[in-house]
Amino acid sequence: MHRAYQPILPCGNKYLQQKWDKVTYEEHMKRLQTAKPVVDTSPPPTYGHLHLKLRKLKLEKERLSIIERDNYLLLRKISHIMRTTGRVDNKNEYEAKSLNRKIREQELLRISRENRVILERITKCQPQYKVQKWNEDWQKTEYYMNNITRYPRGLPMLPDQKDQKLNKIEKRRQKEKHLKNECLKDKAGKKELTEHNIEPSKDHQRANSI
Repeated sequence: MHRAYQPILPCGNKYLQQKWDKVTYEEHMKRLQTAKPVVDTSPPPTYGHLHLKLRKLKLEKERLSIIERDNYLLLRKISHIMRTTGRVDNKNEYEAKSLNRKIREQELLRISRENRVILERITKCQPQYKVQKWNEDWQKTEYYMNNITRYPRGLPMLPDQKDQKLNKIEKRRQKEKHLKNECLKDKAGKKELTEHNIEPSKDHQRANSI
């Protein structure tokens, strides 16, 4: 009994109730499968004229035909020119002429003359400022500044003092050179004396041996 069909509601015959419930369930499932949605989610229809674009293909074909025709005509013209001399004389044998050539040449000559004059003036011009005098004045100024300052940076020498110092240095160098030459002469004299002393001693030894 437990394996028999158990209806939800009480009934007189379980077998008939099972058959009726089964038919009702099948009809319900069939209605579910054939039900239509309230919102249309299907893709929109595709139109051939939007994808194929016959107008564009026609224009492209016409353009290609025009290009092909122009190329054919150009090829015919080129072949005709290659076979013959052509219908147009394109040889330029005339000389190039300028309307303002003389004026430009005159202007160039004028500029060159002016530049030459300016160069001569620059080369012949004498300087108005004497750098040597400026340098001497500045040395004097530094000398006076160091005399009046409490902590002088250094005692710059005037040109006379510089000459005196250079003369002293030159005299010292000459004196050292003179002393060096005298020393060399003394050494050479001592060497000669020693050589003379050695030679008689050798002769004396030879005589004794004989």
